[in-house]
Amino acid sequence: MPDNIQAVWTPTPQTIERARITQFTTWLSRERGVDVGEDYHRLWVWSVEHTEPFWAAVWEYFDVERAPAPTPVLTDDQMPGVRWFPDARLNYVNQILRHARADRPALIDHSEPGGIGVREYSWAELLRQVAAVAATLRGMGVQPGDRVVGYLPHVAETVIAFLATASIGAIWSVCGQDYAAAAAAARLGQLDPVVLVTTDGYRYGGKDHDRRAEVDVLRGSMPTLRHTIVIPRLGLDHGPSEQVASWATASAGNHPLIPTPVPFDQPLWVLFSSGTTGRPKGIVHGHGGVLLEHLKSAALHLDLGPEDIYFWYTSPSWMMWNFQVAGLLVGSTIVCYDGNPTYPGPDALWELAARHRVTVLGTSPAHLQSCQKAGVHPAAEYDLTRLRLLGATGSTVPATDYQWVHEQVGSDVQLASTTGGTDVVTGFAGGARTMPVWPAQISAPCLGVALDAWDEKGRSVRDEVGELVVTRPMPSVPLSFWDDADGSRYHGAYFDVYPGVWRHGDWITVTSRGTIIVHGRSDSTLNRNGVRMGSADIHHAVEQLPEIIEALVIGAEQPDGTYWMPLFVELADGGQLDQELTARIRAAIRDNVSPRHLPDEIIHAPGVPHTRTGKKLEIPIKRLLQGATIDSVADPATIDRPELLDWYISRRRPGIG
Repeated sequence: MPDNIQAVWTPTPQTIERARITQFTTWLSRERGVDVGEDYHRLWVWSVEHTEPFWAAVWEYFDVERAPAPTPVLTDDQMPGVRWFPDARLNYVNQILRHARADRPALIDHSEPGGIGVREYSWAELLRQVAAVAATLRGMGVQPGDRVVGYLPHVAETVIAFLATASIGAIWSVCGQDYAAAAAAARLGQLDPVVLVTTDGYRYGGKDHDRRAEVDVLRGSMPTLRHTIVIPRLGLDHGPSEQVASWATASAGNHPLIPTPVPFDQPLWVLFSSGTTGRPKGIVHGHGGVLLEHLKSAALHLDLGPEDIYFWYTSPSWMMWNFQVAGLLVGSTIVCYDGNPTYPGPDALWELAARHRVTVLGTSPAHLQSCQKAGVHPAAEYDLTRLRLLGATGSTVPATDYQWVHEQVGSDVQLASTTGGTDVVTGFAGGARTMPVWPAQISAPCLGVALDAWDEKGRSVRDEVGELVVTRPMPSVPLSFWDDADGSRYHGAYFDVYPGVWRHGDWITVTSRGTIIVHGRSDSTLNRNGVRMGSADIHHAVEQLPEIIEALVIGAEQPDGTYWMPLFVELADGGQLDQELTARIRAAIRDNVSPRHLPDEIIHAPGVPHTRTGKKLEIPIKRLLQGATIDSVADPATIDRPELLDWYISRRRPGIG
């Protein structure tokens, strides 16, 4: 690993002094006698070598349930099957209740131009509506353990409906309305829900999207459904029905908000996998595990507190929606936005951040790259002086993004790249206000995450590519998969390679300085003549070229024993894949990645398909190129541009299929 890489951001002494993680380490020293100074790595080592004391300290530092941490912390430290705080009773919503104040809003709801505008919810109004909707759900017969589901955009009511559901001990799950009814039913229908919360539609890209017909199809697909609550986002009439209540009615009145105490491992929500290769997996997380993990992540990694305004551009279908709601746990104001991040112009997200004086903003590497190519200059065009941290996740962040943020967003803005997953609804590695930021590297493993890189023999490796593993329990690992009574699907997903050790399925490098480099999914690794390479490295190198919108490289073993490695590129308008551009693409890979991983062919593609959460469809495309049928590798309803799949099939080599 080269030692000549310069940090692109370094915390000042004042930044370190004011950081919430510094306050936590001071408390640890005073209350627990744990002296790690200001050394993040020492703190991380302590947090993973002393699992029970660390998580007990998180409980007590954040005063969960205003009570000392109960014992035992763990019933067993062998994954899977760990039980955390078996004697605890709590509720996720209790942690939010204590932050009510009159001088700042709890939530800001922002719509695209032409929509319903901007609405601010005070803490009192947010909690009043949560209490009212909870009372409505109880009146509908909802009990702890029942499922309430949402088919909703990223709006204030989505947050309120979730909190109301959680407060009574029921289980929440949600899909964005960009999903077709069939795709939403494939997820939500598994849960046998009793109540659906939905809207008449949403506004995106300057257009109103009427979803009433899809809502009716979805309702008809869930026979256990007893009631539906409809939010009039577009002001459209849903028609009379005894089983349909208006949001105005459901959220009316004053009711006491008394969250129901539940066991630590009571299911809080069910998140779903992308479902590109089969039936979407329902991933069940518990009240206590999510609460502790999100308190730690929001406060100690994102440095969020009561004076912050927190906005992550996301969809309710993506775990980052859940991660943004966590801002309420530490008293931050959160921003909900259901529109296009580049409408009416490529700078829309920056305008929104400036308007609401956002202090912590989250987006994706794809969005940052689109801003670069569009010539956006956020700091020059908008007042972003309140912004101190920019989060980026969803894919790996190339070095050019770090430099662009430094130059165009602010030299004092920390770019915190994060890697994690829906599986644990948090990050495995990320940033901290006391850690420098190096281009194309994630600053450190997150506290309490015993992250490592292992080779195929289960040996820890440094400065070389290995499997991302977690060797000690985390509170937010799934309780189970939905409808997986014997746990076989759950075990097979994470523990079939290294018994007792979580294998996530990503290739990473842990560097000598302790930073993390993510290379892509291990099941889509390129293997040219025995030399492994992550696809993300090639994608980033190629996508820096201005003519390239997006790239997709595939390594496909062929029936005759050969290895075919094509590179598909989507070109900007007017672009041509001529000899000159082909040569520059090859040079970009050779000079910036590896001369051993030059593609066999470079092919002009009409586009690159993704999951609904924005991940490139690498494995399904690989299998299609190897002769598989669409039905066997992907559910078109889970893909943003399913019509592209037939085009990729047409690119198979002769004799396949």
